[in-house]
Amino acid sequence: MIKTKLGKLYFLRSKIPHCIHNNRFTFSMLQNSKSVFFSVNSIFMVFWVCLLVGYSISGLSAEVHVSTDRNPVNMNESFQIIFSAAEDLDGEPDFSPLSKDFEILNQSHSSQASWVNGSFTKMVKWIVDVMPKKSGILEIPAIRFGRDRSSATRILVKEVENIDADVQPGEDLFLLVEVSSSNPYVQQQVVYTMRLYRKVSLAQASLTEPALDDAVIERLGEDMDFNTLFQGENYSVTERKYAIFPQKSGVMTIKPLSLTASVVVDTQRRFGGFFSRPITRTKRVVSDAIELNVKPIPKGFTGKHWLPVEQLYLKDQWSRDNLQVKVGEPLTRTLTLLAKGATVGQLPKLSSNDKSIKSASGEVLKVYPDQPVLKDRPEGGSMLAFREEKLALIPSQAGTYHLPAIEIPWWNVQKDRMEVAKIPAKAIQAIAVTEVTKTTPPKESNLNVSDAETQLLPKSSVQLGVDKLWLGISGFLALGWLSSVFYFYKKLKKNNVNQESGNSKRPMDDGVKALKKACKENDKIAAKNALIQWGRQHFGASSLGQIASFCHDHLRNEILDLNQLLYGKKDTEWDGERLWQAFNQQMADFDTNKQENDGLEPLFRL
Repeated sequence: MIKTKLGKLYFLRSKIPHCIHNNRFTFSMLQNSKSVFFSVNSIFMVFWVCLLVGYSISGLSAEVHVSTDRNPVNMNESFQIIFSAAEDLDGEPDFSPLSKDFEILNQSHSSQASWVNGSFTKMVKWIVDVMPKKSGILEIPAIRFGRDRSSATRILVKEVENIDADVQPGEDLFLLVEVSSSNPYVQQQVVYTMRLYRKVSLAQASLTEPALDDAVIERLGEDMDFNTLFQGENYSVTERKYAIFPQKSGVMTIKPLSLTASVVVDTQRRFGGFFSRPITRTKRVVSDAIELNVKPIPKGFTGKHWLPVEQLYLKDQWSRDNLQVKVGEPLTRTLTLLAKGATVGQLPKLSSNDKSIKSASGEVLKVYPDQPVLKDRPEGGSMLAFREEKLALIPSQAGTYHLPAIEIPWWNVQKDRMEVAKIPAKAIQAIAVTEVTKTTPPKESNLNVSDAETQLLPKSSVQLGVDKLWLGISGFLALGWLSSVFYFYKKLKKNNVNQESGNSKRPMDDGVKALKKACKENDKIAAKNALIQWGRQHFGASSLGQIASFCHDHLRNEILDLNQLLYGKKDTEWDGERLWQAFNQQMADFDTNKQENDGLEPLFRL
């Protein structure tokens, strides 16, 4: 890259003396003064030097990004510093400034280039494994790559916490588990961390998943590997995290994890053969059980929907900034709710169920809600839940329409207090549009007498012949179309009869039977268990929020309402008939789609 730019400069340099020579000749002919010539020549030389220096400096301003694989880290734990650039840099890196606060364990370099749709991209990376020498907020200094340079950044190194675990000194393989809080509120996120410490090589291993009754458990991201110093010895560590949401208050116990591994005890191959396997022994290690004392909803929370999270973000967007619209034209409102430390099933509705809003003088503002967007994903060692609702507002008459404020009460688990996310009240101004119906007169000025006579004259015999020919073709095609319609109608009617006879013999799933019974008896707990049984069977979903994301709008809303009632502050009666009707409607819609898709096998059956 640098050579290419310098080559362009050499080309400019070869051209400039010729230009200077021409200027000297012309100027000397006009002025006939050597002093003036030397002045002009000096100006051009200064311009050439400035251009060369400025062009060279701009060519060396490559950007180097710096990141770490995790932040914060514990003392005596290794972590990775990643330096990346989108182009080749000026030289090899000098990592010696890192030695002030970090011990350099290893470093690697990789380069990747691709050409997609005529666009060339390149990524160069340097990965440095380091271990901090002290705790606190440490600065990762700027690193030079020849004339290029990265920016400085910081990382938090925490003191080693006292681990209360029954681990014998010198143990070569063991599990340690911990939770972010042993005294959470109901439905609050608890981060469950598992660390596998090993000093031996494993041929293969299997690990159980954390188990807790009446809880939603989600895995947080991918495993992380690093080195650490434990009880004065070096270990390789694999870390895995889960988000656990207890669904009831009281004392709950997370069952121990169990690891079964084949440990390599002899690296010498049997009989010296290349394809022989190393000698291994099977070892099983078990972690400690962890007890949670789950607190109920605090009395200080006065909201309708219980929402314990770490952070909450509520946003309101409009398709027009001035909130002014003409009568009959739509105005789109987008409501967004983002919560850290929650699942999508815990998020409340953002808009009311009102289909219209009336102004003080009686005008009507029609409200057309779109299907909400529901997502959750692990990010930054926590679950992020996202809900977005779009509303189309159409005024029927001119006037001012007042939208009420939106308030979302939530419990800040970090500050242990109730807070309210709020969108203030809005006023929409609808402007009347005066429409005058105009009748377009005939263009008499552009229509002469001969044109009028042509329009009134009878068609020629040739034109009549052409019309008769097209009339015959059209009649033939219409007859064929009617025959096709009659044929497919008879076939569809026959298929419907076969489908009805098949459906009449179709057995119900156990989960559906249990759901029907629970809805008839208005039993919230039984309905929740039946839905989870049905959702695990057909979608692999283990919570009401996850199951709702697979359902249509009507059934989704009923499931989310049930979820809110189950864990609300007040014991409210529940009408199960609405959920059962929505469930049947989803099944009916699916049967319709099944017929339209040439008899594809259904995902679930009644």
